[in-house]
Amino acid sequence: MSCDAAKPWVYLDHNSTTPIHEEVIEAMEPFLRESWANPSSAHTFGSQSRRAIDHARAQVAQLIGAAKPSEIIFTSGGSESNNTALTSGLDVLGNDAVLITSPAEHAAVLGPIQRFEQLGKKIIWVPVERSGILSFEAYTNALREHPKAVLSFMWANNETGVISPLKKMAEQASDQGYLFHTDAVQAVGKIKVDVSEVPVDMLSFSGHKLNGPKGVGVLYVREGTRFSPYLRGGHQERGRRAGTENVAAIVGLGKACELAAQKRQEHESRLQGLRDRLEEGIQATCQPVQVHAAEAPRLANTANISFEKLDGEAILFMLDDDRVCVSTGSACESGSLDASHVLKAMQVDSAYLNSSIRFSLGESTTEADIDYVLEVLPQIIHRCRSLLPGADAS
Repeated sequence: MSCDAAKPWVYLDHNSTTPIHEEVIEAMEPFLRESWANPSSAHTFGSQSRRAIDHARAQVAQLIGAAKPSEIIFTSGGSESNNTALTSGLDVLGNDAVLITSPAEHAAVLGPIQRFEQLGKKIIWVPVERSGILSFEAYTNALREHPKAVLSFMWANNETGVISPLKKMAEQASDQGYLFHTDAVQAVGKIKVDVSEVPVDMLSFSGHKLNGPKGVGVLYVREGTRFSPYLRGGHQERGRRAGTENVAAIVGLGKACELAAQKRQEHESRLQGLRDRLEEGIQATCQPVQVHAAEAPRLANTANISFEKLDGEAILFMLDDDRVCVSTGSACESGSLDASHVLKAMQVDSAYLNSSIRFSLGESTTEADIDYVLEVLPQIIHRCRSLLPGADAS
């Protein structure tokens, strides 16, 4: 990463976005320079673009275990995919359907849900435990009490990395005839995501979270699932998403999916070792701290850590001064002065609520990166603690 060539930056914000693979850029380039025709055109150049999209669709389907490439709809990203899934689900189920979700979802799910609520739609909130894991008892009760519903639960949490027991949840919903959507933006490419084994009806993810380009995403819709388009006015994507396709980005996403399928297990094992080393080092040098969701199943690359009574924004900017990039939570909600809604849902103690830092590792993360963070962070935390009211000036 090269904002300044004098000294390298340490980038630990991969849950926000990832660098584009060089191989992805190479795959995209011909569709920016030569093969730029509209894939809906019937001539030879248009057919070249169409074949490239078809190939990318097959690459995506293979990564997530889709039975057919036709189950893949290309969108502008995870936010559009989530909005489409929720809107479609409520459209096809009718006015008496409710929406069941959790308070720890991403803003791209919570935003449309809040709008539905304003329009009078009934929303059922399933709480999460202090561990960050969904309350399965509350989930089961919600299904029993509401026999006609759209369900939307993220596969892996973007702030804490907590992995949901999605197979168990989806199987229970499938047995009872519910429409089940999952926001898998943080899961695809990091853990095994296989819709042939997990009976979700719809699944969303984004290209830029797995070393692909921004501005492109996927909505998987299982064959036979009733569907209502969100963007209308064109025949593209089999009439399910109007608008001329972003061919270069779609090609890049396909290549990123191919690479993720090849490298996922190797990266998962390596990143877990680095993540654990980072957490252990911070706990040894920066007490009192709290590693959120430490006992829950988590993404191998994600650590969410709070420092008692400190200010997360101050820590973030001081790390930035030392050329370390992290996040205080979801990058989509940066600028908000409110504490993380995810940590609130987990009932995190108030002394730790406003001081969380999310360290999210990626393919480019090295042991030297972790060593450097463990060198500079304790100094930052010591400085912050020395500025607290009542701190010992000596």
